[in-house]
Amino acid sequence: MSSPDPQVRAARNRSTRSSPARGPVVAVTGAASGVGALLTERLAASEEIRQVIAIDERRGDCAEAQWHILDVRDPAIAERLRGADVVVHLALDLDLESDAATRTAYNVRGTQTVLTAAAAAGVHRVVLCTSTMVYGALPDNELPLSEDAELRATAEATGVGDLLEIERLARRAPRAHPGLNVTVVRPAVLVGGTDTALTRYFESPRLLVVAGSRPAWQFCHVDDLCSALEYAAREEVEGELAVGCDGWLEQEEVEELSGIRRMELPSAVALGAAARLHRIGLTPSPAGDLAYTMHPWVVSGSRLHDAGWRPAYTNEQVLAELLEEVAGRHTVVGRRLGRKDATAAGAAGATVALLGAAAVVRRARKARRRI
Repeated sequence: MSSPDPQVRAARNRSTRSSPARGPVVAVTGAASGVGALLTERLAASEEIRQVIAIDERRGDCAEAQWHILDVRDPAIAERLRGADVVVHLALDLDLESDAATRTAYNVRGTQTVLTAAAAAGVHRVVLCTSTMVYGALPDNELPLSEDAELRATAEATGVGDLLEIERLARRAPRAHPGLNVTVVRPAVLVGGTDTALTRYFESPRLLVVAGSRPAWQFCHVDDLCSALEYAAREEVEGELAVGCDGWLEQEEVEELSGIRRMELPSAVALGAAARLHRIGLTPSPAGDLAYTMHPWVVSGSRLHDAGWRPAYTNEQVLAELLEEVAGRHTVVGRRLGRKDATAAGAAGATVALLGAAAVVRRARKARRRI
């Protein structure tokens, strides 16, 4: 990705730090909810940010921001971005329950429109947010991976295809729009008011472990993600950045800390059952999500560390917060269960519950055919 001359950039950064009133004007898309809302509040409270432009399809709660209500796919967004120095694009649909085709159309078109509009409006930097999932979860991954490691993920896991396309757009943007710089922030397993296939893993009555696998867990607290995004918005760091807790937890440590026992299954059984249940619509998570619970995808955050950033949370602390958040929820391979189902799952085990659910579907189909 193209970058301005290092000496010019360093001078600009020194000026920003020494003269807060002359700091950057930052636009945030997806500013009304989730990470976008938290970042908007954080930037609005920062003395090093001159102004915050908040963009979403509805108005959020941050009164200090200048709000523009529109869809990020609307080309009119270019006018709303005029005067901004940096755009942080967080308007993404990563909902497990969303229709996959609709979700992809929104995520990809939205990112394309924001990049083009930012260039047209004279914005000099766009910050995109994807995930460390783009590196792929593979048995031969190093621990930890370098931030420069090849992106070897496939589109088989929830939303990863969209994130890979966003990464491709990020790489192409500086060539298509000379003078536009793109920073990509990749958080590890995000925790803090989030609902993903990986956070739902900890809602299960048993932690599914595929025989012969070697999981390694690295988390990212949403507050740490916001602080890293602020670093990028202030242009303290650039390029491709991984953000998360230092180090990782082995599966045995996760089980000890969580108090949740494992259920170990052969790979063919686990992947086959997950694929079948997703195919018939019982679970929102495709079989590809299981790879991220089987193989390591821990990434070094050396670039942020070199810039002086440090996470405020440890993996142990974030896991504890996640367990508090999911207490009372019951999920088996991504499918939320009612209280009665959860009791049965706890007694019989996750696999029995899955196979039982599949049997219920088969019986329902037979009953409909008889009517």
